[in-house]
Amino acid sequence: MPQSSLPQGIELTPLDEAFRNDPYSILDDLREQAPVHEDTGLKRFIYTRHDDVRDILRDREFWSDPRKANPGTFTRMFLGAQQSDEEPSMLLMDEPGHRRLRSLVSASFTPAAVERWRPRIKEVVARVLDGISVQEFDLIAAFAGPVPTVVIAEMLGIDPSRHADFKAWSDQSVQAGFNPFASADEIASRDAARAALDAFFRGEIGVRRENLGDDLISDMIRAEADGEQLTEQEMVQQCFLLLVAGNVTTTDLIGNGVKALLDHPEQLAKLRADPSLIGNAVEEMLRFDSPVVNSGRIANRKIDIGGCPVGRGESLSTSLAAANRDPSVYPSPNTFDIEREDTHHQSFGGGRHLCLGAHLARAEAQEAILGLLAHFPKLAHSPRGYVYHAIPSFRGMRSFWVTTR
Repeated sequence: MPQSSLPQGIELTPLDEAFRNDPYSILDDLREQAPVHEDTGLKRFIYTRHDDVRDILRDREFWSDPRKANPGTFTRMFLGAQQSDEEPSMLLMDEPGHRRLRSLVSASFTPAAVERWRPRIKEVVARVLDGISVQEFDLIAAFAGPVPTVVIAEMLGIDPSRHADFKAWSDQSVQAGFNPFASADEIASRDAARAALDAFFRGEIGVRRENLGDDLISDMIRAEADGEQLTEQEMVQQCFLLLVAGNVTTTDLIGNGVKALLDHPEQLAKLRADPSLIGNAVEEMLRFDSPVVNSGRIANRKIDIGGCPVGRGESLSTSLAAANRDPSVYPSPNTFDIEREDTHHQSFGGGRHLCLGAHLARAEAQEAILGLLAHFPKLAHSPRGYVYHAIPSFRGMRSFWVTTR
């Protein structure tokens, strides 16, 4: 089919209602008809085959810094719009800056470091569940949203009285921060939230410098690698990443995972009968309905990818959601199976930008879902249903009503 007749621009983002509610059928068609798709609406190349996505994300030569993308392309226009001479956050930083920052913060997110936090994660889950006293509630507002917020806040050593502020600020930052078509009001709300967070984090950093504790801000102050330390601005950026990217994606992982279980009662019954399946179950949730649906790189050279030439500086948009359901890699890819033998996925990206918080997200999802199922043995869909949010690059629900009867 000619590419001109395929979806373009907003039609390939959750700002479009059809894509928002069911991206997978659209991505399946795209993978079959144009696995390398030139999206003329948003000036990018979209890749939907598993191996293309894997190879792009793991090519250590490709750029991430949006300032290096060609003028007018997706990455330059929508990710680099706020950038000038200022270095981007670690999420979009190239070498050697990325390597330096990652080496200074990575020790706090190793599997061993995260496991030391697991008892605290369990406590947070139990505390949030104990606060739910109704028989019908919005899982996102009452549980999937608060758990990651409280966990990150406690890891940062933030006073519990500020947790609600954190959630509000992070929601406001993401709603416009990842939306290339945000309204003027949304942009103003985002900027106000970011200013509030910036001031708050700087205050917390000042307090920790006077009295170091057992928390991530103190760890960042202590961190040193090859004689290098984090600047205050870099510490603020790391706190932003933890709060905004980490909270939203983990909320969506928990929500999407619970929905997949309720949609597939036979899989829910398996997990209830054998909670030891939770590790594999979360990996299948990440594959089946990833909270991050696309990532990307910038071509640093002329190159042929998937049989299609691209030029230096072009935006390469990798569909993680499509890669995770590629039938050439996964048998019955649209089937949710918590005992699937091969649950590898692209949901945490790859290469040097492999998600730093992957181990923490897994631990939070595992403990949250097991705790929820144990607390509510009759958890089920509510007739009030669910509504997906419209945040580009993310997939999750704005509301998801469940019953406990």
